Amino acid sequence: MRRLLQWLHLWIGLSAGLLFAVLGLTGTLLAYQPEILRATQPALAVPADAPRDDARVLAQLAASGEATGADLPRDALPVWQAFAKEGRRLYLHPTDGRLLLERSSANDWMLWLRELHTHLLAGKTGEEVLGVFGIAILVLLVTGVWLWWPRSGALVESLRWHARPPLRRWFSWHRSTGALAVPLVLLLALTGVAMVYDGAARAGLRFAFGDGPETKPPQPIAPDPARTIDWNAVLDAARRALPEAQLRRVSFPRKDNAVVSIRAKMPAEWHPVGRSTVWIDPYDATVLRVLDATRQETGMRANYAIYPLHMGGVGGEVYRTAVAVAGLAPTFLLATGFLFWRRRKRKAVSESDKTA
Repeated sequence: MRRLLQWLHLWIGLSAGLLFAVLGLTGTLLAYQPEILRATQPALAVPADAPRDDARVLAQLAASGEATGADLPRDALPVWQAFAKEGRRLYLHPTDGRLLLERSSANDWMLWLRELHTHLLAGKTGEEVLGVFGIAILVLLVTGVWLWWPRSGALVESLRWHARPPLRRWFSWHRSTGALAVPLVLLLALTGVAMVYDGAARAGLRFAFGDGPETKPPQPIAPDPARTIDWNAVLDAARRALPEAQLRRVSFPRKDNAVVSIRAKMPAEWHPVGRSTVWIDPYDATVLRVLDATRQETGMRANYAIYPLHMGGVGGEVYRTAVAVAGLAPTFLLATGFLFWRRRKRKAVSESDKTA
C-alpha cells in the first residue's frame, strides 16, 4: 500500500503540480484584490465620504441595459462596480454615475488572473477541468499526509530540515513544509472543489445536517415598460426588511422577470457581499421574500462559509495573510518534490552503473 501511495503521490505531483502552483500563486495575489485595484487604478481614488445618489446611478445603469447588477460603494471600494456583458466591469462615480473605468480580462491583468484561477481562461469547460484537477490535488494532499505521518515519538524529527546530503535536504524540506502547510492548503483545495461543484456541495451539506426545504426566489413578475421604478423606494424597502444589514449588491430586472434582488451583509456574515437577500417588486417597492443568511439551517450556513474560507474573508488580516502565504506552498512543494525525484533518479542511475 505504501509503495502504491508513493507512486500515486509522485505522479500526481509531477503532472498536476504545475497547475497547483499556478492556482496557489494566483490565489495569493487575488487575496489582495481590493488593495491592488486601488493602488493600480488612480481613477478610482474617490473620497470615502463623497456624496452619493444611489437612485440616480441605479436608474442610469438599469436604463442602459449594459449591466446585470452592481455593487454599492463601500469602504473597500468607494465607487459603484457594475457587472456588464462579456465579463466587463464598469466603475461609476457615486455622486453622478459618470464612468470612471472599464475593466475586462482582455485589458486588466488582475481580472485575467482571476479568470485563470476560476476558469483556466476557458469558461465553463475550464471550470469543469479545474474541478477534475482539484480532486486530483485533494488526493495528492491526502496521500502526502499518509506518507508523512510519523511513528510515535518521531514528530519533531519528521518536521526537521536537513542541509545535507542533497537527497535528504530536498526530501526533508518537502516533507516538513508539506506537513505544516497541509491543514490550510487542504482547506483551500477542498473549498475550491466545493465551489466548482456548488450544487452537489450545497445538497450534500444540507443532507448531512438534515436541513429542511431551501428558501427559493419568489415567482417571476412580468416586466412592464410603461411603469417606472423608484429606486429610492426599492432601497428603503430592502433596508426595512433587513435593518441590521448593509446593502451590497443590486440585481436588475431581466427581460423575463422584473423582480429585483438585493444582496445584503448581516453583521455576523463572513461573505464580503453577504448571502442575505431581499426580493422586491420594483414597481411598488413591495418586499416579496426575505432570506436572512444568519437564520438559515446548519447545512446552508456551512455552504455560505465556503467562499469566505477560500478567499481569506474570515478572521480579519490574520487569516487573509495565512491564506496568502499558503498560496505560496504549492510552488515550494513542487520545486522540492521535483528536485528530490531528480536527485533520487540520478543516484539510482549512478548506483546501477557502479554495479554494472
